[in-house]
Formats: sequence, C-alpha cells, structure tokens
Amino acid sequence: MGTTQRTARARRGAARTRAWRPTLAAVLSAGLLLSGWQAASAGAVPGGLPDGRDTGPLPVRIGGKSADRAQDGDPDTYAKGSRSHWVGADLGATRRLDRVRLSLPGKAQQVQLQGSVNGRDFVELSDARARKGEVTLRLGGAPVRYLRAVGATRVGELAVYGAASGDTAPPKAPQRIRLDGATLRWERVPGAAGYDIYADGRLRAGLPATATRWQDTTAAGGTRQKVAYTVRARDAAGNQSPDSRAATRVVAAGKGSSRAAFTPPRAKPTSKAAPERAGNVTATGADMPYTTVEAESGTTGGGAQVVGPNRKIGDLAGEASGRKAVTLKETGQYVEFTTTVDTNTLVTRFSIPDAPGGGGTDATLNVYVDGEKSKALDLTSRYAWLYGPEAAPVNNPGAGPARHIYDEAQLDLGRTVPAGSRIRLQKDADNSSSYAIDFVDFEKVSATPNPDPEAFVEPAGFTHQDVQNALDKARMDTTGRIQGVYLPPGDYRTSSKFQVYLKPVKVIGAGPWFTRFHAPSGQENTDVGFRADNGANGSTFSGFAYFGNYTSRIDGPGKVFDFQNVSDITIENIWAEHMVCLYWGANTDRMTLKDNRIRNTFADGLNMTNGSSDNLVTDNETRATGDDSFALFSALDSGGGDQQHNVYQNLTSKLTWRAAGLAVYGGRLNTFRNIRVADTLVYSGVTISSLDFGYPMNGFGPEETTFEGLGIERAGGHFWNGQTFPGIWLFSASKPFRGIRVNGAEITDPTYHGIMFQTNYVGQQPQHPVEDTELTDVTVSGARKSGDEYDEKSGFGIWANEMPEAGQGPAVGEATFRGLTLRDNAEDIRNTTSTFKINIE
Repeated sequence: MGTTQRTARARRGAARTRAWRPTLAAVLSAGLLLSGWQAASAGAVPGGLPDGRDTGPLPVRIGGKSADRAQDGDPDTYAKGSRSHWVGADLGATRRLDRVRLSLPGKAQQVQLQGSVNGRDFVELSDARARKGEVTLRLGGAPVRYLRAVGATRVGELAVYGAASGDTAPPKAPQRIRLDGATLRWERVPGAAGYDIYADGRLRAGLPATATRWQDTTAAGGTRQKVAYTVRARDAAGNQSPDSRAATRVVAAGKGSSRAAFTPPRAKPTSKAAPERAGNVTATGADMPYTTVEAESGTTGGGAQVVGPNRKIGDLAGEASGRKAVTLKETGQYVEFTTTVDTNTLVTRFSIPDAPGGGGTDATLNVYVDGEKSKALDLTSRYAWLYGPEAAPVNNPGAGPARHIYDEAQLDLGRTVPAGSRIRLQKDADNSSSYAIDFVDFEKVSATPNPDPEAFVEPAGFTHQDVQNALDKARMDTTGRIQGVYLPPGDYRTSSKFQVYLKPVKVIGAGPWFTRFHAPSGQENTDVGFRADNGANGSTFSGFAYFGNYTSRIDGPGKVFDFQNVSDITIENIWAEHMVCLYWGANTDRMTLKDNRIRNTFADGLNMTNGSSDNLVTDNETRATGDDSFALFSALDSGGGDQQHNVYQNLTSKLTWRAAGLAVYGGRLNTFRNIRVADTLVYSGVTISSLDFGYPMNGFGPEETTFEGLGIERAGGHFWNGQTFPGIWLFSASKPFRGIRVNGAEITDPTYHGIMFQTNYVGQQPQHPVEDTELTDVTVSGARKSGDEYDEKSGFGIWANEMPEAGQGPAVGEATFRGLTLRDNAEDIRNTTSTFKINIE
C-alpha cells in the first residue's frame, strides 16, 4: 500500500525507575545552541582525568544572591534563592554527574533539583519534597550543564561530583564539509549523538544527531572578515571527535544579521516539573511575563459547573482552551484561583451571550480577593459571536450557526496581590448575564518611565494629533539629540494611521498595560496603527497596546503595523486586540518582532511575505486569531524575491479560530523552532503548503526549510465544506514541494488525525508531488475516532489522503520518517494509495 516499515514502532509501556533521567538525556541529544556567554565559556572541561573518569567536586559558577556563601566552606552561611532567581550552578560545559551535595540550613525547605544542558529547558533531577541539613542527590550519570535548587531559599553549600565513564573512544570527524553561502553542511557520522560547530575556534552551536547543516547569520561587524568553520561529532558519553577540515568564507562588512539565528530564549524559572520530552524535543513556546491558569483547575462553588471536553464549533467547551470551561449561571456561583505569583492585574477569557439581533451585550462580573469584593470586570460580547458561512461569517444570528464566541477582558486590581492569595470571579445579584470562564492571567506590572527626557519628546496630550505632532517634532529635529517619542501612561484616542518617515524614530510607551491606544468606540472597523517608509529604516516601536474596534474581517486595512519595503525595524512588547492583524510585512528585511501579545484578531497574527528575509520573530504569543497565527507566504505580487533566512522561534499559538497556528507557504532556508500550538478550532496546527492562492509565488526549495521542536495539542478540525485537518498538514500543490525537514514534533490528541499528506489536483491531474521530505523524531498519540459526521476520516496517526474532497485525488510523492513513535491511535498509518510512499526507518 505504498508503505515500507523496517523497524517496529516504539516500545510501549517500558518501565522507568526515574522519569527525569531519560528526559534529561533527550534534552542533551537535542543539542540546543548555547548562548553567547555559554559559548564563550564552553571549552576544555576541568576536573576530569585523562582516561575520561570524572572526579569531584567539580569547579562550578554559583548564581543567586550572596552566591559566594554557597562555596565558602561554612554551611551556616548561605546563598539566598527566590522565585525570580533560584540558587544554581553552571559547570561551564555539559558533564555527566554522579551526585550533588547540598547543605540546607535552618528549617525544612521544599526543594527540587532541576538540570539543563542549555540554560532554558530544565527537567527534574529529583522529586520535590521537604529537605534540610546535609542532602546528597544521586544523578546516575545524567548529562547536565546547569543546575538549580528550585524552592530553596537558603543554600549553605553546593558541591557537584562527576560520574565515571568507561567510554573514552571519540567518534570519527565529520566528512564532506562544505559551505553554501552562510550555510555549513556535512555528512552524518555513524554513532554520533550530536555535533558541535566552531567558528575560528569558538564554539557556536550544539546540534542534534539528525542535523547535517547549520546557518550562520551573525554579522561580521564593521570590517570585512574571514571566518573558518569546523565541525566536531559528539557521542552519547560526551566524547568529541577531532576537528573536521575547515570550510572558510569571507563575510562582507555589515552583512547578515546582528543576532545569532538560533539563540535560545531567556530562562524562566519555575517550580513546576518540566514536561517529558518526546522525539528529543518538547516545545515550550513563548516566554511571556504572565501566568495563565485554566478555569477548570480552579475551585468552583455555589453550583458552578465545569463543561466539556468536546470539539464542537460554537460550544462553550469546544471553543475553550483545553476544551473545558466553567459556567456561572446563577447568583452565588464562582470560580476561584490561588495565585502562584504576585500580581496587580487580571485578564480573563470569557463568553457572555450575544444580543438577539447581534451586536453584542454588556455585563459586569465581580472580582473578590481573599474573600473581599475588590472590583467589577467590565465585559462585552461586541467583538465575539459570528454566524453563518464558515469562510466568511457575519454579525447576523440569522445567517447560520455561531462561532468565535469568546473574548477577553482586563482589570487593574489597584494593588499588588501576593502569591498564595485567592482571586474569585463570582456572579452576584448585580451581575445580570450568564458567563463562561476559560482561563485567567496574572501579571505584576509597573510603568516604564521616559528613558531620557532630553532625547524623547512627549505628546502634549492624548489625542491622535498630539501624538503625530510629537512624531513630527522628532522627525524634524536637526540637533541630533532627539531619538524619538515617549508615550506616557494614558488612554490615547486614535482614528487613523500614524506616519513615520524620512528618518528612524523610537516610539516608546510605558508598557502595554499603561500606554493604550483605542479606536473610536462609536465606530466599527477603523484602520488604526502605523505606516512607515524606507526613510524610517531602523525605527523601534515598543511598550504600548492597540485596542481596535473590528467586529468582522475586512481584507486590506486593520493591521497595526502595515509595512512594505522597509528594514531593520524592531516591534516589541506590543499588545494588539480586536484588530485584523498585528503585522503585515511585504518585502521587509531584518525586522525583529519579539515579546508581543496578539489576541482576538480577525485575520493573521503576523505575516511575512513578498521576499521578506533575514527576519527574527521570537517570544510572541497569539490567542484566538482569525487566520494563521504566524505566517510566511513567499508571494511575489508586491515585489521582493526569494524569501529566505527567516527565523521564527519560541512562539505560542492558542485557540486559532480559523486556519493554522503556524503556516508556511514556500520559501527556502527558513527555520521554525520551539513552537507550541494548542486548540485550533477548524484547521491544522501547522500548515506546510505550496499552494499559491492564485498569486505569483515561489515554492519550497531546493534548499531546506526546517521545523524543529513542534508541540501540537488538540489541533485539527473541519473546514472547506467538510475536509478534515490534522496536527501537521503537508500539502503539495501549485508550486514545488521539497526540502522539508521536520526535526522533533509531538502531536497530542489531534481532533481527527496527526499528520496528513495531500496533493492538489487541477483538471483531474496532480500538481507538484511531495519530494525530499524527511520527518525525524516525531510522536503522534491519541488520534481517536471522532464519533461525529467525519468519523470515517478520523483516527489516523499518519494519513496519505486518498480523496480529500470531490474533484481531487490521492496524495502523490514520498516522505521518510526516522525515529517515529505512534501511540494510542485508532489506526497508526493509513495509506491506501498507490501514488504515495511512506518510508519508516
């Protein structure tokens, strides 16, 4: 049936005495890149014997308040840990460890030891329990570079001991080293557990065993520079091969990006146990400054009900995060949360009914802190509730079934509520609606002051013209002292786009909770935001929010940042809600979009198109976008050329109500890594497609497009008149589909199926086949029969679709899986075609 399988599926139910050891080994084999300081300090490892046996204690660098007291030999003096900075140690390089000894003075502390190889992805090395005095934790040879004592507020002494290793034979050096522009390539080495990349003798990256290429996007700086690259193979015991032969390139002055392409995000300490890795990768997604708590995990009272789970469109559970919610229908019903962090703000995702004729209703819901009434949340359903045609729903209840029934509301609590407090959402007699609560966010915020009053102009007031006047003043400055505009805390009224041109400008707000732009409340669908021309290259937009008044999708306007033919602009810490998109970039290069929150839009969260290249999209979270949350579309209709060298990393997409969490349409040499997608309503979690939508477009390849570390939960759905969609959709269509590499993906509990291959047909003839496509370290679990009208098209772990819809035909081409795990699926692999081949190695 077009499927070859040379090895059995992954073993099921293998007994494990300690979950954290294989988990950490998987983290090591993922071989994630070291940060700049890590790379500079990683080299020869002290404290080991020539035959490969480690002796202890090993030299370490201790972090934490009064860190030196954890190494002064006196167990009665101690370093201090806190939730924002636990006491930890850096060994300078990954080592296999035998044990860690801690001195914990005073009363017992709830302590768990956690470890990491990259400073970001921490996993359990011990259980979490009360400990005091002298404590020895055995690690059994776990490979670790970074340690932290989570929960320990006092650490008297910390000593780390290396493990003996009987394996001292290094692997062979990588062969066939070559450069393709900025991309270094090599052949795999048998038995290698990973590869280390060096530039001019400095460690630049650690990569997994599946890697055969690495792209350097670090600029040479102000002068022309010659760079020599070498590669070393690394085995499971940590032994390195000799250097490969060198490959050399000359980088012109100022070329490339000012950032490393694969820099991991900043660490975010947490006392929560890290998730177990599957396929060598666990997607953690964006690192955002707030803590989200699901309503179903709170405490309910007064008769409040947890509803769900289900996957129904227009249903309170089916459109909720985790597919569950809490309903408050009667007076006295509540859901209560115990805060795990200090907070002075509250966000909740909610649903209240629409008006009978559409247009929304308004309501309040009371908030209590530790049993005392605090404030009331103001809620509206004006921006929710669409009806009728799935591809173009409208604000008319008579048009057909409902969808997009949730929205969000925010509240400044007016004081800091400490961790461990109880925050309750309660329906009282003065709360006239019925409510569904999906989740809450807790975040402690403070306003950022003007960084330099002499360099940043402030508007005279809060009107649109006040802000434009300040932008003009900064633009017309001839002294060279004015850098930009500072927007003090306040609610700014805006009714059109601001213009930035002729020179770069920094537009800095006090933070998105404090500097807030609002479209006119008495209007709908007002086009607000920013435009910039190429004279503004190098500008920065940071620290403010945009609350639009869109109630339906209108293609064209509605983008907060609508940019074309610009470059080197940074957009960071922006909150966008009730807009069409946050960002649309046509032929925009070397842009940085980071730390943004994108919510309840009517189209894409952000989209790079028309040759946009060398861009970095990192640490952004979307919730409830009305089209692809994060998109790259290699169209050519508005200029531009090859779309390449983009990096999308550390991203989270939740609750996309139309289209995918991540969608990539063509391009080459682009990288998408550490991306988490959850609860898409009708479409795939990740779309990889060569369909041109009728626009001139470049397909994929011939160079590779790489996806690394995808985590996809409860994704998929049905759309386009009954076609079902998977966790990952690979769709070969009007342009070449080739060079696709998926390295590490975990698909959990898909709505219909895990991975689907499909080919587009025109005139009963297939277009381009799936070619040169490899998926490595992929896990699909929980693809079950749906039990709905699409039951016959459900339950497949992997599906070569034989007939997606009338007038189409079976998937065409070939794909190869390595390290495939299939678990708890109704049917692991379905391929009834003679036109598609699935190779499993």
